[in-house]
Amino acid sequence: MATTTLRALMGFDETPASLADATLILVDYQNTYVRGVLELDGWQAALDSAAGLLDRAREAGTTVIHVVNDGGEGTLYDIRAEIGQIHPRVAPADGESVVVKKVPDAFVGTDLGDLVADAGHKDVVVAGFMTHMCVLFTAQGAFLRGYRPTVVADACATRPLPAAGTEVPAAQLHRSTLATIGDLYGVVVESGRTLV
Repeated sequence: MATTTLRALMGFDETPASLADATLILVDYQNTYVRGVLELDGWQAALDSAAGLLDRAREAGTTVIHVVNDGGEGTLYDIRAEIGQIHPRVAPADGESVVVKKVPDAFVGTDLGDLVADAGHKDVVVAGFMTHMCVLFTAQGAFLRGYRPTVVADACATRPLPAAGTEVPAAQLHRSTLATIGDLYGVVVESGRTLV
């Protein structure tokens, strides 16, 4: 039996977003994930892709929104300290909004919904750290609010996780999460270079 997605069965549009007609949401590109106990597998390549995506979005005039997780003072997500700040490769430019969140879905308890609505596009492009957590739930949140997410696979990264006495490798978890997103919540593209 051939596999298919819920999106295909429901007749959803599978056209990826165009940067010129979308809002770019960059999720949790924080120093938290580039070293230490939460260092992600493949973060360097994902950050390179994200930096290229950000450059192309700025050239296209795309509204760019940065999201950071704030876990509070003294935590690995302390946005007041260097560890919790956005990596310099994808740092916000003047005029780009920064949304501070407390939970994986960046729409919950923040002004992200208002910012996306104000940008005036149904399409959102989502990329960030970690694939299995905040990227997944922010894409889901966008979908549930009536937006059309496109997730950029090579601009996302995650880490291995323990599960039932074994370990799920980061690459497997990354691909499985992208499959979950692609099944219902949004279009998944391998590279931001494919977005025009």
